[in-house]
Amino acid sequence: MPKRKSSIQPTTSIDEPHEPDLDRAFDLVMRLMAIPGKTGQEQEVADFIIKHLHDAGAPAAAIKTDNAHRRTPVPGQLGNLALRLPGTTRAPRRLLSAHLDTVPICVGSQPVRKGNVVASANPHSGLGADNRAGCAVLLNAAIEILTRQLPHPPLTLCWFVQEETGLNGSRHLTKSLLANPRLAFNFDGGSPTKLTIGATGGYRLLIEIEGVASHAGGAPEAGVSAIAIASLAVADLHRNGWHGDIHHDGKHGTSNVGYIFGGEATNVVTDRVKLKAEARSHDSKFRRRIVREFEAAFRRAAKEVRNVDGVCGKVTIEGRLDYESFLLKPTEPCVQIADRAIRSIGQQPQHAITNGGVDANWLTAHGLPAVTLGCGQKNQHMVSELLNVAEFEAACRIGLRLATAS
Repeated sequence: MPKRKSSIQPTTSIDEPHEPDLDRAFDLVMRLMAIPGKTGQEQEVADFIIKHLHDAGAPAAAIKTDNAHRRTPVPGQLGNLALRLPGTTRAPRRLLSAHLDTVPICVGSQPVRKGNVVASANPHSGLGADNRAGCAVLLNAAIEILTRQLPHPPLTLCWFVQEETGLNGSRHLTKSLLANPRLAFNFDGGSPTKLTIGATGGYRLLIEIEGVASHAGGAPEAGVSAIAIASLAVADLHRNGWHGDIHHDGKHGTSNVGYIFGGEATNVVTDRVKLKAEARSHDSKFRRRIVREFEAAFRRAAKEVRNVDGVCGKVTIEGRLDYESFLLKPTEPCVQIADRAIRSIGQQPQHAITNGGVDANWLTAHGLPAVTLGCGQKNQHMVSELLNVAEFEAACRIGLRLATAS
């Protein structure tokens, strides 16, 4: 992760803050949550945002996209979307960001308000508040600024694609799209008063096992079961404390085998199995050790399973870093300014570190320290997902303050 000393002083004040139109903000988030738009299929969501920006008076030249989707593992319909506005006040350019995509379970969302929460009326779908609520916070702030001609510093609002499959939009960002901001505020899940100042790093593994096929009834001894190899390896990792919640030598991390596929018939010794796994830790050295333990466990298991002729299995492992960990100091300007914005609405900020990844991981790696705020989303990635309306409204108020304070 790049290290640099910031020259920015947190002199931003929140004098005479502007209040957003919360009825419009709620309408925007309800309509956004109803739009399908899982990872790689964000075009309809982007079209909605672009139309509302145009309707609010945004010049066509101020709306830009990059080609991040041409470099991501998942084929995409468009790259990252940005609105860039020159400032009416002299101050460092600032970035507000959120991600466009949802997880697949949210396709089919039917948002319905019940009291102070919104849920999906479709019992088989999540709500999609993660992260259409963040999209709405940015969009509503932009509409306020454009239609009311509010004073503001140089400003970039960016909606990232493909966050849910490994932060790939922000990872493959064309940095010039952001127009060189110096302060960054990312909106994602959780409480708007929780400032995520640090996040874990994540590494993904694709493990392919090759055995030897044979008739499971007529000649099982001639086969080398890829399923047996996979089973032994996972059991080894579990038994020795390298799968799940991991604590070794005072270090902490997590790992998971989350996908396994192989075999088509019970009367065939399965010769091919594919697994997908991950390892996470705030300590990059310890995360690499977790990965090494995975590699060693699967290679031991491959050697252990042999057929009558002494032939054993083979294992191929490919890995890639999803995102590196980061930790901001409480004195980082973006953290202090976000603290002030939260206090300006009568709330108290809480600093937090997460074991998940956020777009701020890659923003920080790109040399732009970013603090992350929530928008009232609860139970993300579940059919029980909710949006707390009061917390969403608080996020809209905070977002407008961060976009307009000078």
